[in-house]
Amino acid sequence: MWDPIWITVKLAFITTVILLVLGTPVGWWLARSKVWWKEAVAAVVALPIVLPPTVMGFYLLIALGPDSPIGQITTEVFGRALPFTFAGLVVGSVIYSMPFVIQPIRNAFEAIGDRPLEVAATLRASRLDSFFSVALPMARPGLLTGAVLGFAHTVGEFGVILMIGGNIPGETKVLSVAIYDHVEALEWGQAHILSAGLLVFSFLVILGMMLLEKKLGRRLR
Repeated sequence: MWDPIWITVKLAFITTVILLVLGTPVGWWLARSKVWWKEAVAAVVALPIVLPPTVMGFYLLIALGPDSPIGQITTEVFGRALPFTFAGLVVGSVIYSMPFVIQPIRNAFEAIGDRPLEVAATLRASRLDSFFSVALPMARPGLLTGAVLGFAHTVGEFGVILMIGGNIPGETKVLSVAIYDHVEALEWGQAHILSAGLLVFSFLVILGMMLLEKKLGRRLR
């Protein structure tokens, strides 16, 4: 019972960290860039929101499979392709949870406006200094919201996870897949325990982070 829980928490944590590292500069660029094609990039980022998980998982299988260019590279470097491995789960989760992290970050950067950055420029702060000392602290609520949504969405993933990771105990069998297995086997007791635990855990995480976000928002006013 504990292996799926540990794999799920580990996957959600790693996915959230990666998305925060990659999503922060992407969100900043989407918020500040003036190029005409940035909304096309934003549409690509938001695509997982409307794309069925099975479609996403199918194309990830093709893109990462052993016959693809990416699959051939990973096979040469790591000795195997990414599908049906934990690394494959991470790749799939990062892509599928991407809009839930990047969009709040973009909104937070857009809400800052130009004035604080202009003031920083008058004080001879470089663009990099302005980003880290002004923009990033002011966008903290958006970063926190993105982290919460990314973590929670990864914990609840099923379709993409099942397609790209399969159902390998101790490696790719996450909590949502374990619940599905118990229901399929008519093991209602185990399914109830895992489902209720996931429900309570998700609620507490979201509630706690929302309260923290509210507290941070008050401090920044």
